[in-house]
Amino acid sequence: MSLPDFQLLRPKTLTEAVARLAENPGETQIIAGGTDLIPSMRQRLFTPRYLLDIRGIPELHGIRQTAEGLEIGALTPLTVVEHNEILRHDYHVLAEAAGTVASPLLRNMGTIGGNICLDTRCLWYNQSLTWRKSCGFCIKKDGDLCHVAPGGKECWAAFSADTPPALLCLEAEIEIAGPKGTRRILLSDFYTNRGDERTRLANDEILTRVFLPRATSGYRGTYRKLRVRGSIDYPLAGIAVAFKAANGHVEDPRIAITAVNPAPLVVGGVKEKLNGKTLTTEVAEAAGALAARTARPLTTSALTPEYRREMVRVLTKRALLDLAAPERKRS
Repeated sequence: MSLPDFQLLRPKTLTEAVARLAENPGETQIIAGGTDLIPSMRQRLFTPRYLLDIRGIPELHGIRQTAEGLEIGALTPLTVVEHNEILRHDYHVLAEAAGTVASPLLRNMGTIGGNICLDTRCLWYNQSLTWRKSCGFCIKKDGDLCHVAPGGKECWAAFSADTPPALLCLEAEIEIAGPKGTRRILLSDFYTNRGDERTRLANDEILTRVFLPRATSGYRGTYRKLRVRGSIDYPLAGIAVAFKAANGHVEDPRIAITAVNPAPLVVGGVKEKLNGKTLTTEVAEAAGALAARTARPLTTSALTPEYRREMVRVLTKRALLDLAAPERKRS
């Protein structure tokens, strides 16, 4: 499948990039690593008149320590996030989640900002134009029917990025630049939980930075991922867990899930179930049940919703019990 025609724009500064977006709102698509956008363009899911290549903007690259914690440029490759020593030591859940994305080659190309802004996915959406046309299209693209929730008026395409649940567990914030300047919001406020309009990023705005607070530095954490193959595949269910370990007890625990809802979500009620407790099998089971109740998978992937929901429970339990082991090694 060939790419549609487009004009490539290559701004050298953030100011220039924002100005270019403002010139052609709704007609411009931002490209960084391009690992998700280019295949989608080949499928005619996106046919932008302009592609705004932001890779040449130096200030959007790199990881820096600040008085508040850690700042990650949106264009930082996932490979760098995976192997950065500060992240591996102080924000381990994020480094581990980044290491599960796709394959080494794609992690070299893909960026943390691109992973945060990843498009939602569905068996009925991520197909060729000919295939989608034969099915009458869907709510997310060119139609008014949801094939996975017949009669529904909302899109249930699943958000399937690996790093956002880890970032949610770390209470990350993001910076967004636009014509009116910059704004900084919690990552948890960025997502809409709608498959067709997944984020609150306007079409003339760019995600520029990610901020990790010093308060969550040193939290013990891990990420577990369900996928058909050991690499390449998007998650069909993903679980991030983080907490502060104190004298064998859990403090300030967080669990977040991905790939089973139209947005990555923090699991509610976790602190009441886990705070101040020792991670026994029974406690881990209870937390797994909470996570499974938060999951709302539909038939957006090759695996059944029932299996994916059950694996949310299982993976949550396994993640917690793994973190409970004092001899756990962080490689």
